Amino acid sequence: MKSFVFQSTFVSLLAWITLTCALPQAENTSGTVTAKARAATSTARSNTVAKAAGKLYFGSATDNPFLNEDATYKAILSDNTLFGQLSPENAMKWDATEPEQGVFTFTNGDAIVALAQANGQLMRGHNTVWGSQLPSWVSDSGFDNATLISVMQNHVSTVIGHYKGDIWDVVNEPFNDDGTFASNVFFETIGSSYIDLALQAARAADPNAKLYINDFGIEGEGAKATAMANLVSDLKARGIPIDGIGLESHFILGEIPTTLQAQMEAFTALGVEVAVTELDIRMTLPETDALLAQQQTDYQTVISACTAVPDCVGVCVALYSWVPGTFAGQGDADPWDENLEMKPAYDGIIAGFTS
Repeated sequence: MKSFVFQSTFVSLLAWITLTCALPQAENTSGTVTAKARAATSTARSNTVAKAAGKLYFGSATDNPFLNEDATYKAILSDNTLFGQLSPENAMKWDATEPEQGVFTFTNGDAIVALAQANGQLMRGHNTVWGSQLPSWVSDSGFDNATLISVMQNHVSTVIGHYKGDIWDVVNEPFNDDGTFASNVFFETIGSSYIDLALQAARAADPNAKLYINDFGIEGEGAKATAMANLVSDLKARGIPIDGIGLESHFILGEIPTTLQAQMEAFTALGVEVAVTELDIRMTLPETDALLAQQQTDYQTVISACTAVPDCVGVCVALYSWVPGTFAGQGDADPWDENLEMKPAYDGIIAGFTS
């Protein structure tokens, strides 16, 4: 999704969320009704109303190719009444920042940070330790325990040290759907303590940063949400730094968990904040007015849940979607259409913050 104020995927589903390691594609709604007939009606500004509701931001994920090639997109993204936070989808991940061991490159991440600074927007750092989008020198290295710990600590320290700020997704998607730890090079080599070590390295690199663990499928009751709660409770009990839980929130139309608000409250009761980090709500195409109306309701439901929970600090969406390239026949997941026009879902967002 991701300063100088620094705010943060869906591997199994490829997420904010992360979405995917492939270049995200613009939405293709392929509907038969004109875009005008399906436009939002609200003139309110999403970040303005989010802040009025007591949130820190309403934000968007972004990626460098869109910033470099689409002036209209860049202008919308730069409007800080719409978006108060940016989250880089790919520019700060391991394969982008340390493609060769000890060789760091920050060009793309720096460009997004510069844009946010120019617009007075917050940023979310996303992410330092994840089992996907790793260069082969990490994933296929065969490093022993001590060596991989050193490699990981150096990566976290260098990247977060370069991008000091407010919030970082330090560990991304550590769980399987059944609540067991996801199999990746870090877990298989180091064990679950890789999470402790990554968080400790992040705190040492930036004592003032908010440190998050980010995952999908934890938005309602279930084994995965329970595993996240148990992990955070254990980390806090042992004095390991953890400040927040990121709920990626990649939803299917009409299937928002009924326990969403209660789950947010359960997480914040552990003494951490939460954020909706990669929100999208996909539908089976072609879109219809009825589907768009349901999507509007679903967006309102999610935003209302965050609004009702004081320690839900913000929500991040996107202007384009990874969904059509991943789920055949599905898409139209975001509040903006392929022409970068606000959809009825945008009205749901405004209503969620204001009603």
